[in-house]
This record gives sequence, C-alpha cells and structure tokens, in this order.
Amino acid sequence: MATTTKTPPGADPKQLERTGTVREIGSQAVWSLSSCKPGFGVDQLRDDNLETYWQSDGSQPHLVNIQFRRKTTVKMLCIYADYKSDESYTPSKISVRVGNNFHNLQEIRQLEMVEPSGWIHIPLLDLVNNPIRTFMIQIAVLANHQNGRDTHMRQIKVYTPVEESSIGKFPRCTTVDFMMYRTIR
Repeated sequence: MATTTKTPPGADPKQLERTGTVREIGSQAVWSLSSCKPGFGVDQLRDDNLETYWQSDGSQPHLVNIQFRRKTTVKMLCIYADYKSDESYTPSKISVRVGNNFHNLQEIRQLEMVEPSGWIHIPLLDLVNNPIRTFMIQIAVLANHQNGRDTHMRQIKVYTPVEESSIGKFPRCTTVDFMMYRTIR
C-alpha cells in the first residue's frame, strides 16, 4: 500500500507549479473513460472547476486512461476528492497503472482513501526515486465508500518535473510578476 500526501483543505497543486519545479502536462495527453453519464465526462474532469466532476456509469472498475503521444516523464498525479459532497460516490480504493499501451500496464501504486477531502498527491517514482517515463497512465477506481456503484472524480492533474535550462543557471522565478516574463516569445 502506498502512502499519499494529502494537502490541507483548500490547498491547490498549482502552488507547486508556481515554485517552478513541476509543470502540468494533462493537456498534452489523450483522455478516455470506461464510462460516463452524459454531461459528466472528460471535459468536467479537466475544467479546473472543483464543483464539476466525472461520473461513471457502469460496473467497476471505473477507468481513466491518459495516453501520451511520446514517452513522457511523469512525477506526480493529483486527484481532487470530496467525501462530504460525494459520499458513496467517493473512491475508497484506487490503482495507478503505467505502461506503453493497454496490453502491458503494470500497477505501481494502490491507494486506500478514508473519507478524502481535498487534493491527494500521488508520487509516481521508480525504485530509485526517479520520476517514471511512460506512454500511458491508467487510474482504476476499485471500490467506493459505502459500497457505492458509480464514482465521482472532481479533478485530475498530471505533473512532470521542470528541466534545468541548458543555456545558463538563472534564479527561479517564484512570484507571479516574475513568472509573466520568464520566457522569450
């Protein structure tokens, strides 16, 4: 059983992005779901709104598939869950699998969550604590609280480490004012 790092209520993984050490790469992937109710699909899972959610519509396990066009370094997944709002729809057991395609996925994490409320950070590291490199990530909801059938997931974020610049060593820009001007157009 892997441990998760749970942020305090209201804490946002975008704070990690502001430090300049990670970057969200979910928009570079193709997302698919095992099932969904109409109007509660991938768009709601990725819309940055904690009030919307994906709702499955079928038998367990419920699957979220994240496929990249090329082998991609992934450091962490962040999942937003809210037991108070979703009750029996809230996942209680999740499996994270990685691989090149659907046929060779290997489970690298299995999580037990007890009434989660907030962002759950799931590090995706290999045996020597380096970020994994993969073409595909699959998140499988194996069980829900109170033996619920369908599931709700409010948001999923995928993060890669930011590589150091080969041009030169510059101090990290951590304030919003500096980050507006950190790239050349």
